[in-house]
Amino acid sequence: MKIATWNINGVKARIESAVTWLKEATPDVACFQEIKSVTEAFPAEPFEELGYNLAVHGQKGFNGVAILSKRPFDEIAVRGLPGDDSDAHARYIEVCVPRAGGVVRVGNLYLPNGNPIGTDKFAYKLAWMKRFEARTRELLGLEEPFLLLGDYNVIPEPIDAKNPQAWTEDALFQPETRAAFRALVNLGLTDVVRACLPGPGVYTFWDYQAGAWQKDVGIRNYHILASPQAADRMVSAGGDKHTRAWGRPSDHVPVWVELAE
Repeated sequence: MKIATWNINGVKARIESAVTWLKEATPDVACFQEIKSVTEAFPAEPFEELGYNLAVHGQKGFNGVAILSKRPFDEIAVRGLPGDDSDAHARYIEVCVPRAGGVVRVGNLYLPNGNPIGTDKFAYKLAWMKRFEARTRELLGLEEPFLLLGDYNVIPEPIDAKNPQAWTEDALFQPETRAAFRALVNLGLTDVVRACLPGPGVYTFWDYQAGAWQKDVGIRNYHILASPQAADRMVSAGGDKHTRAWGRPSDHVPVWVELAE
């Protein structure tokens, strides 16, 4: 069972790339972030033609998350991160996807960027991470396989950036951000990409500016965290770096994990 995640950076702008990648990678489940579309205007037809069922939590102009699954799911378990009814940002959606002998729960997230530091945006990022930790604790109590995957906007360690010194004033690499991510992992989750690819040079994002892609000046800010029950089924994990070289690319690349049924 292959489950993937990709910050598409505008689904309508990248529709051809998305369809090409889905045909090539054939994930059973694909999570998109930053779809930049309201739910009602999400371009469902090209994905439905490939056999995907859709769960969308959209927002006008920015944010927005979607889950595509070749396996039908009964309902959307959660739309929007619990814990703050006043938060209107479309940054989280959760479904239960059938598997042999049960389900795997999939939580798709687009964690706030948080820049600039010292502002309400950074405070919102940290508060969102606390709410996400609370949701994770609830899921762990279910003792079922689940994956929490998407754009975390966190650079966990210096090894996760080609030039870590360039990120010292960025919200993605602040001590508070990294500590919140460690607290999440330390609940008992597995960072599956790092578990399978422990060395340097594993990146998921290359900026459009300053020739970052051509110079391979990337960061790893995109993560798949697995519950113990899901980690036990992990076969492999990786990324589709080549998509960054496509025409009109997203500045992110897909990341995926394969689980045994």
